[in-house]
Amino acid sequence: MISTELLFLININKLQSVIARKFDSLSVHGLGMNDFVILYILYHSSESKMRRIDLAEKTGLTASGITRLLNPLEKIGLVSREANERDARVSYVVITEIGKKVFGEALKTAENISQEILSPKKSKALQAASEFIHQLGGNIQ
Repeated sequence: MISTELLFLININKLQSVIARKFDSLSVHGLGMNDFVILYILYHSSESKMRRIDLAEKTGLTASGITRLLNPLEKIGLVSREANERDARVSYVVITEIGKKVFGEALKTAENISQEILSPKKSKALQAASEFIHQLGGNIQ
């Protein structure tokens, strides 16, 4: 028999897979779950931009992982790069106007998907679980 803690983590892993599959199968305006999360973070960040390393930290990905995800988003015009005027070593990822539009449209679909996965009838349990995940290191609000 395994511990409750390990079982909890196994189930979170499974849930993450279910969520990613659901988002990917419905093609939320051409965005996968990670793409959607990146646009969400940028959309709500100060000046709609963020350093790559900060974006990686916020998503829980590595710097190289975030770069791999950003390249296609940049090619289709949803994000762009912006140089830092004071420090040439630092660049920002910026959500473009097209990216904001696509995000706004995708948000409606994403809300519908989340309602399918997480029934509103479970709002108290959902709030408690959300707070618990935040305590464990989830940092997106």
